[in-house]
Amino acid sequence: MKFRTSRWAKSVALVVSVAMVSSCGILPRVGPTKNEIFAGSVQREGDAFIVSVNDRVTRATAVQPALGFSEEFRNAGVLGSDTIRPGDVLGLTIWENVDDGLLAGEAANQTVLQEVQVDGSGFIFVPYAGRIRAAGNTPDAIRRIITSKLDEQTPDPQVEVRRLAGDGSTVSLIGAVGAQGVYPIERPTRTLSAMLANAGGVVIEPEIAQITVIRGNHRSKVWFQDLFNDPSFDIALRAGDRILVEQDTRAFTALGATGAQARVPFETQTLSAVEALAQVGGLTPTAADPTGVFVMRNEPAAIANQVLGRDDLIGAQRMVYVLDLTKPNGMFVARDFSIRDDDTLYVTEAPFAQWGKVISALTGTLGAVSSVATSADVLSGN
Repeated sequence: MKFRTSRWAKSVALVVSVAMVSSCGILPRVGPTKNEIFAGSVQREGDAFIVSVNDRVTRATAVQPALGFSEEFRNAGVLGSDTIRPGDVLGLTIWENVDDGLLAGEAANQTVLQEVQVDGSGFIFVPYAGRIRAAGNTPDAIRRIITSKLDEQTPDPQVEVRRLAGDGSTVSLIGAVGAQGVYPIERPTRTLSAMLANAGGVVIEPEIAQITVIRGNHRSKVWFQDLFNDPSFDIALRAGDRILVEQDTRAFTALGATGAQARVPFETQTLSAVEALAQVGGLTPTAADPTGVFVMRNEPAAIANQVLGRDDLIGAQRMVYVLDLTKPNGMFVARDFSIRDDDTLYVTEAPFAQWGKVISALTGTLGAVSSVATSADVLSGN
């Protein structure tokens, strides 16, 4: 009787453990299997298009954000370094060809107006010459205007006009620059790259630095490196420009049998699937299935139609791109396939990894069965 009880306990425990291990839900795993992802295709139960990546798909999806200054920014001419703006400060010296002139001061027939600020409307006031428009003129043009005004009242006046300083032509720089602040547009700093250098340069990695220029209601953005690759992007500045230097905000999410599961920022302007895998430590050697590398994204209708060879799709489409690294050109295709902002990169587990978990769980369960049998033997007195 005791022997039968022991055998009965072993049999029941073994049957229960095998049934539990055979259940997929009991096994830990990194995410869905390949078959579960394929089940979400439009041909089956879901609404996603599953596409095997080849050279044609790679070309159709090789779309990157187009950054660059608009024609309005690029066609703006460089400001004359001597052009007067509202807010600038001028220095005036006037000589009169008489001993007791209109403006004579302590010095014989010489009058010095140390600081004359250009008002918000662009005018200055000079005694006996009246209100004179300075904004938009050069110091030499202002000199001729004042001379003409005074010539009617004093013989042969001589006028000198100097641009001293002021806040009339300034830009503001904020973000990842050496020294944020408001800077005047001067002869050496009339272009974007020169002004950035004047502010201490960019203090983040050049590969991921983006420069945004806001001019009134217009805004344009460019990669920092493009300032030097394409001279037309080194635009001329205008008074009131706001310049923002910031890091690229694009990122992708890595999940599954990879070295790390995280939201990963882009480290370069363009990023391939191979580079994305490398950023997260590659495939997990003991678990990853190299035939099951998936890239999931919401694809614009124009690109989705081109990839699928259709013309009837409207709106963003759920696309699942499948990369098989074991194919003859699989690594080349993955190297050429572009990862884009907000992509999800998912690597499935190999079937062997799941089988190993079954064996491990079963081995542990058999140990538990042995313990149950031993306990049954003890209880039966064996």
